[in-house]
Amino acid sequence: QVQLVESGGGLVQPGGSLRLSCAASGIIFSDYRMAWYRQAPGKQRELVARVISDGRTNYADSVKGRFTISRDNAKNTAYLQMNSLKPEDTAVYYCNADSPYRLGPLWGQGTQVTVSS
Repeated sequence: QVQLVESGGGLVQPGGSLRLSCAASGIIFSDYRMAWYRQAPGKQRELVARVISDGRTNYADSVKGRFTISRDNAKNTAYLQMNSLKPEDTAVYYCNADSPYRLGPLWGQGTQVTVSS
């Protein structure tokens, strides 16, 4: 079964940290670019960070220097380490996978991240 399963969301105070995980199954993980998107209430879904198979990354300007995306191809898992969290980081975070060998991207079910005191 092809699926992406996120975990690690929750409630954290401003300045705190969270680590999100995205476990993939049913795919050849190394064929896929992995990314994290987020969607806040009333806003469009936006790209947060992406990592390609060789480990190269890119980030949204709003999270540069605070978030780190990584992947472990042996574990079929992608991660998003989020530090120095701000209230404006509050959103549902979605894992995304896309590949030139597959028509259309894969999405996880989303995990809520709330940054509040």
